[in-house]
Amino acid sequence: MSKRAYYAATIADFLTASPDAIIGQITQHHSQNLEHLQTGAWASQIDILQSALKTLNAGHILFEVQIPRMGRRADVVLIVHDIIFVIEFKVGAKHATPQDLRQAHGYAIDLHHFHEGSHDKTIVPLLLATEAAAKVFCLPAQLEHVYAPLCANAGNLLALITYCVSHIPAPQAINYQAWQQSAYKPTPTIIEAAQALYSNHNVADIARSDAGAQNLHLTSQAIQDIVHAARINRRKTICFVTGVPGAGKTLVGLNIATSSTHLDDDEHAVFLSGNGPLVEVLTEALARDSVQRDPGSTKAHQLRSAEAKIQNIHKFRDESLKDLNKAPPERVVIFDEAQRAWDLENTAKFMNQKRGQKGFNQSEPEFLISVMDRHTDWCVIVALIGGGQEINTGEAGLQGWVDALATQFAGWDVHYSDKLTQIEYAGRNVNFGAIAHAKQLASLHLATAMRSFRAEKLSHMVHYLIHNQPIKARACYQEFKHKFPIKITRNLATAKAWIKQQARANETKGMIASSGAIRLKPEGIFVKNRLSAADWFLNPQDDIRSCHFLEDVATEFDIQGLELDWCLLGWDADYRYHKTDGTQDGQFEHWKFTGTSWKRRQQEEQQRYLENAYRVLLTRARQGMVIFVPQGDAEDASRLPEYLDGTFEYLLSCGLEVLG
Repeated sequence: MSKRAYYAATIADFLTASPDAIIGQITQHHSQNLEHLQTGAWASQIDILQSALKTLNAGHILFEVQIPRMGRRADVVLIVHDIIFVIEFKVGAKHATPQDLRQAHGYAIDLHHFHEGSHDKTIVPLLLATEAAAKVFCLPAQLEHVYAPLCANAGNLLALITYCVSHIPAPQAINYQAWQQSAYKPTPTIIEAAQALYSNHNVADIARSDAGAQNLHLTSQAIQDIVHAARINRRKTICFVTGVPGAGKTLVGLNIATSSTHLDDDEHAVFLSGNGPLVEVLTEALARDSVQRDPGSTKAHQLRSAEAKIQNIHKFRDESLKDLNKAPPERVVIFDEAQRAWDLENTAKFMNQKRGQKGFNQSEPEFLISVMDRHTDWCVIVALIGGGQEINTGEAGLQGWVDALATQFAGWDVHYSDKLTQIEYAGRNVNFGAIAHAKQLASLHLATAMRSFRAEKLSHMVHYLIHNQPIKARACYQEFKHKFPIKITRNLATAKAWIKQQARANETKGMIASSGAIRLKPEGIFVKNRLSAADWFLNPQDDIRSCHFLEDVATEFDIQGLELDWCLLGWDADYRYHKTDGTQDGQFEHWKFTGTSWKRRQQEEQQRYLENAYRVLLTRARQGMVIFVPQGDAEDASRLPEYLDGTFEYLLSCGLEVLG
């Protein structure tokens, strides 16, 4: 913990130290340019704490304590009588705002979740608004050893600490040395990870480093080694990275893209994605965060800076069409969800009709490789390949890349994950034997799901659920249900009440549904309404456009590649479970609502897209979810109860529990 806190000492030593010495030790570790305002805030904090704690003769105090999921630091952590107090200062504040209380609470929750030494320890978040009016103390509710936040001012901090010590029964004993040395296992959201990496944090600061997740670091290093070797040896290279859902493929890509801060660095990279909402959310998040860190900058400037690292692949493609001989400025590009690139038919149709490229005859993988092939000496493509993520018509899959390399770019070096030929990623049998310079690397596969840090096996359970294997789904769910609840209900109000009750502090919650869930409209779930992904994911809890309001619904197209802490999933009759008459067996049926009625999806490809849509939706939650299956309406031929009852019963057979 010493490296994770800029200052750490016993309370006794802290009380006898000079404020200048303490500030000097803090600033020695601080990487940013310090302004007078910041050092003044530390001086105020030290003054208040030395005055308030002068009668305490035992305990420890830490300043600027790393909270890795956030990529930020808590002002002060105080350990007194086996209670961990996480203190957030608001110097000069006369009121405790809900936003500030959520911030303090969030730090405490993250310490509980991601610091092994704090898992079973009592944690009390305190918001110290120095000028706020004193209030009567009342110990709030606690969940998983973390109390709801309390508010103190400069004059009653010791009294509040004493009150907590006397009213909290038998906290778990803390061995300070063991606590200080215990491991962090952070699993940030992709938004938090992008913000932390963009502000020059190392991936090791924000990602789990235990043995179970070690391959995240190995994969990042392997790619960086490949990039470096390509530059030294003047080779054109492509590497294919695979990973289970939520394993961190995007995080690896962002780490490569943000590892060089200088655009004139030969090895600087750009992260490219065809996922419009993901690019919109990440660039907006980076711009907002940068302005907050540097109030002197403008959002427009920070957006331009973010877009140099993260771009929509369509912008990259259109720029490449302006001059068919000019190489792009980047020598290293990361293509996210590369298996979703368009096939020849759809690419040619788009280029002819939308971009005026008459006679265009390349698939999107072939075109993208050809753009990088314009470099005369070296370049690297990093292709991130997800399994079961195809949700659009006309996606070429992995085969499109393999065909292009085998027939048009035989001189390229190819490094690929040892799992790449599995049907989960390839979609079909794929043979790398026709590629001359192909090398298999186990380190290019990410095997550990980290999105759902409470349930690493969620993706396995969802696989069984989607593919009509309820017994296996149930057995898998039993292994993590105590940490990751999945509830089910026929009442939307009940579902909303439950998810609001679960989400604490700044934890995100939102309503999601399949883009084909047209007949959830009578329930108040409008999948056809357009939303701003940036507003939905990033805006605060009191903004009606945000996910927290549970009004606007995101579909698989809005949320793919992103995540929420808690999800409310509306399940319609587009993917319905039907039992065969007279038997206990059943199967899923694939439907599409067209005009005024449901019609069968007959094509296997269309059926797979629907299955993958539900796979995406079912793997977006980090901490838990509730599934809402409507009752239906016997008077409405498009919402008959029999369209929905079988699905509800099937989900029950997978072990899900009904909300009362």
